[in-house]
Amino acid sequence: MNMRRDVVVETQRVQEISDGSSLVRMNLVDMSVKCECVPDTLRFCGGRQLTSRIVSEEVPATCDPLGPKNKVVIAPGLLSHPFIPCSGRASVGAKSPLTGGIKESNVGGTASHSLVRLGIKGLILEGGRPTGGPFIIRITPDAISVLNASDMAGLTNYDLVKNLRDEFGSQVTVMSVGPAGERLLPIATMAVTDTHGYPSRHAGRGGLGAVLGSKGIKAIVLEPPRRSASSTDNLVGSKELRLVAKDWAISISKAKKTLTTYGTANLVNTINLLGGLPTRNFSSGRFEEADAISGETLSRLIAERGGRSGHPCHPGCAIRCSNVYVDGDGKYLTSALEYETLALIGANCGISDLDAIAMADRRCDELGIDTMETGDTIAVAMEAGLAQFGDADAMLNLVEEVAKGTVLGRLLGQGVSVAGKVLGITRIPAVKGQGMSAYDPRVFKGTGVTYATSPMGADHTAGNCLPGRGGLVPENRGGLDCDKPEGQWHLSRDVQILTTVCDVLGLCFFVGTTLKNLETMALLLSHVSGRDWNVDDLMEAGRDTLKVETDFNYHAGVGPWQNQLPDYFRIEALPPTGLVFDVPQEEMDRTTEY
Repeated sequence: MNMRRDVVVETQRVQEISDGSSLVRMNLVDMSVKCECVPDTLRFCGGRQLTSRIVSEEVPATCDPLGPKNKVVIAPGLLSHPFIPCSGRASVGAKSPLTGGIKESNVGGTASHSLVRLGIKGLILEGGRPTGGPFIIRITPDAISVLNASDMAGLTNYDLVKNLRDEFGSQVTVMSVGPAGERLLPIATMAVTDTHGYPSRHAGRGGLGAVLGSKGIKAIVLEPPRRSASSTDNLVGSKELRLVAKDWAISISKAKKTLTTYGTANLVNTINLLGGLPTRNFSSGRFEEADAISGETLSRLIAERGGRSGHPCHPGCAIRCSNVYVDGDGKYLTSALEYETLALIGANCGISDLDAIAMADRRCDELGIDTMETGDTIAVAMEAGLAQFGDADAMLNLVEEVAKGTVLGRLLGQGVSVAGKVLGITRIPAVKGQGMSAYDPRVFKGTGVTYATSPMGADHTAGNCLPGRGGLVPENRGGLDCDKPEGQWHLSRDVQILTTVCDVLGLCFFVGTTLKNLETMALLLSHVSGRDWNVDDLMEAGRDTLKVETDFNYHAGVGPWQNQLPDYFRIEALPPTGLVFDVPQEEMDRTTEY
């Protein structure tokens, strides 16, 4: 595709501050672009701490999430460097059109490392929707450009990325929105290309793709230099740093072999046996056909068809829990089939057909919609009688309604909370307007506390309390019984803090937050930042971020009075365990004492 695009604005990079310590601020109304020095107050902030601080300081808490006063902030973590294992996570922050509060949506792919190599600590997109468009933001080592992309309006993420890679080269990173983001649907995601150039990694939660779409942005194209601007040659003690990072990568790889082999899908059978796998709109915790969508079955099918397990979602991942799923003819279909998608589009809709789930996952990636929110919403639609549980064709047809932009599709695109109310369903699995992830809170009580009390809404990535997962209290490090109420508020609070630490650093939470690993993180950060860090400093960064987010939500009207689950989780016993959610509300209220 050889065409010359209309350049709306082009700004030369200011080399003096393009050394890993610059903020790039773009106003989409007047098309101004500025490279700013990072203020001292943000110098040692990264990832989620940086995005939440900027959103809290610059976005009015009561503003319209899709209006001109909201901002999108994208930031790599403090440890996001290609030579540090599992460090390729980026944070995307804004006020959420789904929850009405602050949101950080975490994503893998190649964006985080590309931003670091371009010397960008944070990218801030502000202002209302400009006239015309949509537009492409292109960032190279030498210039930042805004390009007209009116010819790409309405393209799906896969078609869009193919065109952009043809135009700008196969090595670029692309962050983009699909048709759902352009239509400002609250379940819209921001896609990020993976190591093969597929737009298969998504900042999926909270509808931040709609916020990007409200700014008139179709895609952000990053073209980093061949040689990293943040080479270890410029880092304090780079030889020792490499040795520490190498040893840690080996340790992580050995400890996470199950994830490498089966991916997150390894949880399907485990969660099902525990009785907490959401089935038919959270009406049961056990799916009789769970083995058909399990990690073992998925891994076997991938091998038989010539797909790939043990695939990294970003460069330098030592865990490699992703996969490449191909169809019966060996043709690429999607990457990757994760536990949340298998559970919520699968069991929660009564569907056990892996190919149907994979086709839905691919279609969600193309449209740019969250598979978790989509699975929750379709299950509620099935309970409302728009389709039968277990009907895979009907499930795919409902996804196509979103694609076609019909009235029904636009309703489903509002997410489970709105769709459930319009359809007259009272059993809606959502907190603060966001659909639950795939752990029933009646069995996973600590995760239920997180759903209710996290600033993020019903999001497992904010603090998932799985069996064996411990907190900061030494006696709890071995984990609590997930189905008993005792101590769950404390565990949830601690895991929320630990998760936030990983988000600040740009690390995948799967690296593990043992004391030894936390000490390694602090050591690595001391080398990277040139400032001494210890474990207490990391914990304080996590607490500070949560406090900032909680304060923003309070002023946005998403206060502690919303820190509770829907009543039916406390009333309706979940088959087959017969459990209800029974963590006392007064204990849950203590969770936000960060």
